[in-house]
Amino acid sequence: MTAIRQPPLTDSFGRLHDNLRISVTDRCNIRCTYCMPETGVPFTPHGEILTYEEIERFVRVAVTLGVDKVRVTGGEPLVRRDLPELIARLAAVPGIRDMALTTNGVLLDRFAEPLYAAGLRRLNVHLDTLDRQRFIEIARRDELERVLAGLDAAKRAGFVNIKLNAVAVKNLVEPDIVPLAQFARRNGFEVRYIEFMPLDAQNLWDRGKVLLADDILAVLAREIAPLHPVPDPDPRAPASEYAFADGVGRVGMIASVSRPFCGNCNRIRLTSDGKLRYCLFALEEDDVKGLLRSGAPDAEIAAAIRRNLAGKWAGHEINSARFVAPPRPMYAIGG
Repeated sequence: MTAIRQPPLTDSFGRLHDNLRISVTDRCNIRCTYCMPETGVPFTPHGEILTYEEIERFVRVAVTLGVDKVRVTGGEPLVRRDLPELIARLAAVPGIRDMALTTNGVLLDRFAEPLYAAGLRRLNVHLDTLDRQRFIEIARRDELERVLAGLDAAKRAGFVNIKLNAVAVKNLVEPDIVPLAQFARRNGFEVRYIEFMPLDAQNLWDRGKVLLADDILAVLAREIAPLHPVPDPDPRAPASEYAFADGVGRVGMIASVSRPFCGNCNRIRLTSDGKLRYCLFALEEDDVKGLLRSGAPDAEIAAAIRRNLAGKWAGHEINSARFVAPPRPMYAIGG
Protein backbone atom coordinates (compact mmCIF):
# COMPACT_ATOMS: atom_id res chain seq x y z
CA MET A 1 0.00 0.00 0.00
CA THR A 2 1.29 3.46 -0.89
CA ALA A 3 1.61 5.77 2.11
CA ILE A 4 -0.61 8.84 2.02
CA ARG A 5 1.48 11.99 1.88
CA GLN A 6 0.56 14.55 4.52
CA PRO A 7 0.88 18.36 4.54
CA PRO A 8 4.54 19.49 4.52
CA LEU A 9 6.56 19.50 7.72
CA THR A 10 6.94 23.16 8.65
CA ASP A 11 7.69 24.90 11.93
CA SER A 12 6.22 28.10 13.35
CA PHE A 13 8.77 30.15 11.36
CA GLY A 14 7.70 28.63 8.06
CA ARG A 15 10.86 26.54 7.60
CA LEU A 16 10.26 23.39 5.58
CA HIS A 17 11.88 20.25 6.99
CA ASP A 18 12.79 17.41 4.64
CA ASN A 19 16.16 16.27 6.05
CA LEU A 20 16.40 13.58 8.75
CA ARG A 21 19.62 12.74 10.59
CA ILE A 22 19.62 9.33 12.24
CA SER A 23 22.14 8.30 14.86
CA VAL A 24 22.51 4.51 15.09
CA THR A 25 24.90 4.37 18.07
CA ASP A 26 26.60 6.56 20.65
CA ARG A 27 29.71 4.35 20.63
CA CYS A 28 32.93 5.27 18.86
CA ASN A 29 36.29 3.61 18.18
CA ILE A 30 38.37 6.80 18.53
CA ARG A 31 38.44 9.44 21.29
CA CYS A 32 38.88 12.89 19.77
CA THR A 33 39.99 15.39 22.38
CA TYR A 34 37.26 17.90 21.50
CA CYS A 35 34.47 15.29 21.60
CA MET A 36 34.90 12.49 24.15
CA PRO A 37 36.90 11.68 27.28
CA GLU A 38 39.63 9.12 26.69
CA THR A 39 38.19 6.63 29.19
CA GLY A 40 35.11 6.09 31.31
CA VAL A 41 32.54 7.10 28.68
CA PRO A 42 28.99 5.99 29.65
CA PHE A 43 27.21 4.40 26.70
CA THR A 44 23.56 3.51 26.20
CA PRO A 45 22.75 -0.19 26.84
CA HIS A 46 22.13 -2.07 23.61
CA GLY A 47 18.52 -2.84 24.49
CA GLU A 48 17.76 0.88 24.64
CA ILE A 49 19.04 1.49 21.11
CA LEU A 50 16.51 1.52 18.29
CA THR A 51 16.46 -1.62 16.17
CA TYR A 52 16.81 -1.40 12.40
CA GLU A 53 13.14 -2.35 12.07
CA GLU A 54 12.17 0.56 14.33
CA ILE A 55 14.37 3.01 12.44
CA GLU A 56 12.93 1.87 9.11
CA ARG A 57 9.37 2.29 10.38
CA PHE A 58 10.13 5.79 11.66
CA VAL A 59 11.62 6.74 8.28
CA ARG A 60 8.58 5.43 6.45
CA VAL A 61 6.36 7.65 8.59
CA ALA A 62 8.68 10.63 8.15
CA VAL A 63 8.54 10.22 4.35
CA THR A 64 4.78 10.75 4.43
CA LEU A 65 5.52 14.17 5.99
CA GLY A 66 7.85 15.16 3.18
CA VAL A 67 11.22 13.90 4.43
CA ASP A 68 13.23 12.73 1.42
CA LYS A 69 16.82 13.08 2.58
CA VAL A 70 18.52 10.91 5.24
CA ARG A 71 21.96 10.98 6.83
CA VAL A 72 23.14 8.11 9.04
CA THR A 73 25.50 9.11 11.86
CA GLY A 74 26.79 8.08 15.28
CA GLY A 75 28.91 8.00 17.46
CA GLU A 76 30.65 5.97 14.81
CA PRO A 77 27.95 4.25 12.74
CA LEU A 78 30.21 1.50 11.38
CA VAL A 79 30.65 0.02 14.85
CA ARG A 80 26.94 -0.87 14.73
CA ARG A 81 26.65 -4.47 13.62
CA ASP A 82 25.42 -5.13 10.08
CA LEU A 83 25.02 -1.46 9.18
CA PRO A 84 24.78 -2.20 5.43
CA GLU A 85 21.52 -4.00 6.26
CA LEU A 86 20.04 -0.74 7.55
CA ILE A 87 21.35 1.17 4.53
CA ALA A 88 19.64 -1.33 2.22
CA ARG A 89 16.38 -1.01 4.17
CA LEU A 90 16.42 2.78 3.96
CA ALA A 91 17.46 2.83 0.30
CA ALA A 92 14.38 0.76 -0.46
CA VAL A 93 11.95 3.19 1.21
CA PRO A 94 9.90 4.88 -1.54
CA GLY A 95 10.41 8.63 -1.41
CA ILE A 96 13.99 8.69 -0.12
CA ARG A 97 15.92 10.47 -2.87
CA ASP A 98 19.22 11.05 -1.07
CA MET A 99 21.13 9.17 1.60
CA ALA A 100 24.54 9.82 3.13
CA LEU A 101 26.74 8.42 5.90
CA THR A 102 29.08 10.26 8.26
CA THR A 103 31.97 8.09 9.52
CA ASN A 104 35.44 8.44 10.99
CA GLY A 105 36.63 6.00 8.33
CA VAL A 106 38.46 3.58 10.63
CA LEU A 107 36.32 0.64 9.46
CA LEU A 108 35.60 1.95 5.97
CA ASP A 109 38.14 -0.33 4.28
CA ARG A 110 35.99 -3.26 5.42
CA PHE A 111 32.58 -1.74 4.71
CA ALA A 112 32.96 0.46 1.62
CA GLU A 113 31.91 -2.23 -0.86
CA PRO A 114 28.94 -3.55 1.19
CA LEU A 115 27.71 0.00 1.79
CA TYR A 116 27.87 0.83 -1.91
CA ALA A 117 26.14 -2.44 -2.79
CA ALA A 118 23.41 -1.57 -0.28
CA GLY A 119 22.64 1.65 -2.11
CA LEU A 120 24.74 4.30 -0.37
CA ARG A 121 26.31 6.90 -2.68
CA ARG A 122 27.53 9.75 -0.45
CA LEU A 123 30.14 9.68 2.30
CA ASN A 124 31.47 12.22 4.79
CA VAL A 125 34.69 11.01 6.38
CA HIS A 126 36.03 12.70 9.49
CA LEU A 127 39.71 13.55 9.06
CA ASP A 128 41.50 16.33 10.94
CA THR A 129 45.11 15.66 9.94
CA LEU A 130 47.32 13.65 7.61
CA ASP A 131 50.17 13.52 10.12
CA ARG A 132 50.29 10.29 12.11
CA GLN A 133 51.55 11.80 15.36
CA ARG A 134 49.02 14.61 15.22
CA PHE A 135 46.27 12.09 14.49
CA ILE A 136 47.26 10.19 17.63
CA GLU A 137 47.33 13.44 19.60
CA ILE A 138 43.84 14.44 18.45
CA ALA A 139 42.07 11.07 18.18
CA ARG A 140 44.01 9.26 20.93
CA ARG A 141 44.17 6.24 18.64
CA ASP A 142 46.75 5.22 16.03
CA GLU A 143 44.32 4.75 13.13
CA LEU A 144 45.35 7.20 10.41
CA GLU A 145 46.55 4.50 8.01
CA ARG A 146 43.23 2.68 8.29
CA VAL A 147 41.30 5.89 7.56
CA LEU A 148 43.41 6.51 4.46
CA ALA A 149 42.95 2.88 3.41
CA GLY A 150 39.21 3.35 3.89
CA LEU A 151 39.18 6.35 1.59
CA ASP A 152 41.02 4.33 -1.07
CA ALA A 153 38.55 1.48 -0.63
CA ALA A 154 35.62 3.87 -1.01
CA LYS A 155 36.96 5.18 -4.32
CA ARG A 156 37.51 1.61 -5.57
CA ALA A 157 33.97 0.67 -4.51
CA GLY A 158 32.56 3.42 -6.73
CA PHE A 159 31.95 6.36 -4.40
CA VAL A 160 32.50 9.64 -6.24
CA ASN A 161 30.88 12.01 -3.72
CA ILE A 162 33.26 11.95 -0.75
CA LYS A 163 33.68 14.85 1.64
CA LEU A 164 36.24 15.18 4.42
CA ASN A 165 35.06 16.72 7.71
CA ALA A 166 37.68 18.58 9.76
CA VAL A 167 36.84 20.24 13.08
CA ALA A 168 38.41 23.68 13.34
CA VAL A 169 39.81 24.12 16.86
CA LYS A 170 42.06 27.14 17.36
CA ASN A 171 45.67 26.47 18.39
CA LEU A 172 45.25 22.82 17.44
CA VAL A 173 44.57 22.26 13.74
CA GLU A 174 46.25 25.22 12.04
CA PRO A 175 49.11 23.04 10.66
CA ASP A 176 46.56 20.80 8.96
CA ILE A 177 44.42 23.29 7.07
CA VAL A 178 46.51 23.51 3.89
CA PRO A 179 47.66 19.85 3.73
CA LEU A 180 44.05 18.64 4.00
CA ALA A 181 42.91 20.94 1.21
CA GLN A 182 45.80 19.83 -1.02
CA PHE A 183 45.07 16.18 -0.28
CA ALA A 184 41.42 16.72 -1.18
CA ARG A 185 42.35 18.49 -4.42
CA ARG A 186 44.61 15.59 -5.45
CA ASN A 187 41.96 12.97 -4.75
CA GLY A 188 38.77 14.61 -5.93
CA PHE A 189 37.39 15.08 -2.41
CA GLU A 190 35.89 18.21 -0.87
CA VAL A 191 37.15 19.15 2.58
CA ARG A 192 34.70 20.81 4.96
CA TYR A 193 36.02 22.76 7.89
CA ILE A 194 33.57 22.75 10.80
CA GLU A 195 33.85 25.45 13.44
CA PHE A 196 34.30 23.91 16.90
CA MET A 197 30.88 23.84 18.58
CA PRO A 198 29.87 23.62 22.28
CA LEU A 199 28.95 19.95 22.12
CA ASP A 200 31.95 18.29 23.76
CA ALA A 201 31.55 15.95 26.71
CA GLN A 202 34.23 17.65 28.79
CA ASN A 203 32.93 21.25 28.67
CA LEU A 204 36.17 22.45 27.07
CA TRP A 205 34.48 24.77 24.58
CA ASP A 206 34.73 28.51 24.64
CA ARG A 207 34.45 30.92 21.76
CA GLY A 208 38.16 31.71 21.90
CA LYS A 209 38.92 28.12 20.86
CA VAL A 210 36.96 28.41 17.61
CA LEU A 211 39.05 28.71 14.47
CA LEU A 212 36.78 30.91 12.38
CA ALA A 213 35.79 30.18 8.81
CA ASP A 214 37.03 33.54 7.53
CA ASP A 215 40.48 32.87 8.98
CA ILE A 216 40.61 29.46 7.31
CA LEU A 217 39.55 30.92 3.97
CA ALA A 218 42.29 33.54 4.22
CA VAL A 219 44.94 30.88 4.80
CA LEU A 220 43.74 28.74 1.88
CA ALA A 221 43.59 31.72 -0.47
CA ARG A 222 47.08 32.80 0.50
CA GLU A 223 48.74 29.38 0.47
CA ILE A 224 46.96 27.60 -2.39
CA ALA A 225 44.81 29.81 -4.64
CA PRO A 226 42.09 32.46 -4.39
CA LEU A 227 38.61 31.18 -3.54
CA HIS A 228 35.26 32.24 -4.96
CA PRO A 229 31.78 31.42 -3.62
CA VAL A 230 30.12 28.66 -5.63
CA PRO A 231 27.29 30.17 -7.70
CA ASP A 232 23.65 29.26 -7.03
CA PRO A 233 24.25 27.66 -3.63
CA ASP A 234 21.58 25.63 -1.85
CA PRO A 235 20.29 28.14 0.74
CA ARG A 236 19.42 25.34 3.16
CA ALA A 237 22.78 23.55 3.06
CA PRO A 238 24.83 23.89 6.26
CA ALA A 239 28.08 24.50 4.37
CA SER A 240 29.06 27.58 2.40
CA GLU A 241 31.02 26.29 -0.60
CA TYR A 242 33.96 27.91 -2.35
CA ALA A 243 35.81 26.94 -5.52
CA PHE A 244 39.53 27.46 -6.03
CA ALA A 245 40.20 30.00 -8.76
CA ASP A 246 42.59 27.62 -10.52
CA GLY A 247 39.67 25.28 -11.17
CA VAL A 248 40.89 22.43 -8.96
CA GLY A 249 38.47 21.52 -6.23
CA ARG A 250 36.20 23.07 -3.63
CA VAL A 251 36.10 23.59 0.10
CA GLY A 252 33.14 23.98 2.42
CA MET A 253 32.77 26.02 5.61
CA ILE A 254 30.28 24.98 8.28
CA ALA A 255 30.37 28.16 10.32
CA SER A 256 27.83 27.39 13.03
CA VAL A 257 29.45 29.88 15.39
CA SER A 258 30.49 32.83 13.24
CA ARG A 259 27.71 32.54 10.63
CA PRO A 260 24.74 30.65 12.10
CA PHE A 261 22.45 29.25 9.41
CA CYS A 262 19.44 28.58 11.64
CA GLY A 263 17.15 30.73 9.51
CA ASN A 264 17.27 28.15 6.71
CA CYS A 265 17.46 24.97 8.81
CA ASN A 266 15.63 21.98 7.33
CA ARG A 267 16.86 19.24 9.68
CA ILE A 268 15.33 17.06 12.36
CA ARG A 269 17.24 14.43 14.32
CA LEU A 270 16.57 10.97 15.71
CA THR A 271 18.99 9.80 18.39
CA SER A 272 20.12 6.20 18.70
CA ASP A 273 18.00 5.77 21.84
CA GLY A 274 14.85 6.97 20.11
CA LYS A 275 14.60 10.65 21.00
CA LEU A 276 13.48 13.27 18.50
CA ARG A 277 15.32 16.61 18.40
CA TYR A 278 14.61 19.68 16.29
CA CYS A 279 18.17 21.04 16.71
CA LEU A 280 21.63 19.84 17.65
CA PHE A 281 21.48 22.28 20.56
CA ALA A 282 17.92 21.52 21.67
CA LEU A 283 17.42 21.37 25.42
CA GLU A 284 14.34 19.15 25.19
CA GLU A 285 13.64 15.90 23.37
CA ASP A 286 10.51 13.92 22.54
CA ASP A 287 10.46 10.15 22.96
CA VAL A 288 9.42 8.12 19.93
CA LYS A 289 10.94 4.83 21.01
CA GLY A 290 8.06 4.33 23.42
CA LEU A 291 5.59 4.86 20.60
CA LEU A 292 7.45 2.49 18.29
CA ARG A 293 7.65 -0.24 20.93
CA SER A 294 4.07 0.10 22.18
CA GLY A 295 2.52 -0.46 18.77
CA ALA A 296 1.35 3.13 18.30
CA PRO A 297 -0.21 3.76 14.87
CA ASP A 298 1.65 5.72 12.22
CA ALA A 299 -0.63 8.72 12.76
CA GLU A 300 0.50 8.98 16.38
CA ILE A 301 4.17 8.87 15.38
CA ALA A 302 3.56 11.51 12.72
CA ALA A 303 1.81 13.67 15.31
CA ALA A 304 4.83 13.35 17.61
CA ILE A 305 7.12 14.56 14.82
CA ARG A 306 4.89 17.57 14.17
CA ARG A 307 4.62 18.30 17.88
CA ASN A 308 8.40 18.27 18.30
CA LEU A 309 8.90 20.57 15.34
CA ALA A 310 6.20 22.96 16.57
CA GLY A 311 8.51 23.80 19.48
CA LYS A 312 11.52 24.59 17.29
CA TRP A 313 13.18 27.85 18.16
CA ALA A 314 14.39 30.57 15.82
CA GLY A 315 18.01 29.59 16.45
CA HIS A 316 20.54 28.26 18.95
CA GLU A 317 21.89 31.68 20.09
CA ILE A 318 25.50 30.48 20.45
CA ASN A 319 26.65 34.08 20.23
CA SER A 320 24.28 35.35 22.90
CA ALA A 321 24.40 35.39 26.69
CA ARG A 322 21.18 33.35 26.61
CA PHE A 323 22.90 30.30 25.10
CA VAL A 324 22.79 27.11 27.16
CA ALA A 325 24.73 24.06 25.99
CA PRO A 326 22.59 20.91 25.60
CA PRO A 327 22.91 18.28 28.32
CA ARG A 328 24.06 15.67 25.80
CA PRO A 329 27.40 15.73 23.94
CA MET A 330 27.63 15.39 20.17
CA TYR A 331 28.44 11.68 20.15
CA ALA A 332 25.20 10.98 22.05
CA ILE A 333 23.08 13.20 19.81
CA GLY A 334 24.37 12.33 16.35
CA GLY A 335 26.50 14.47 14.05
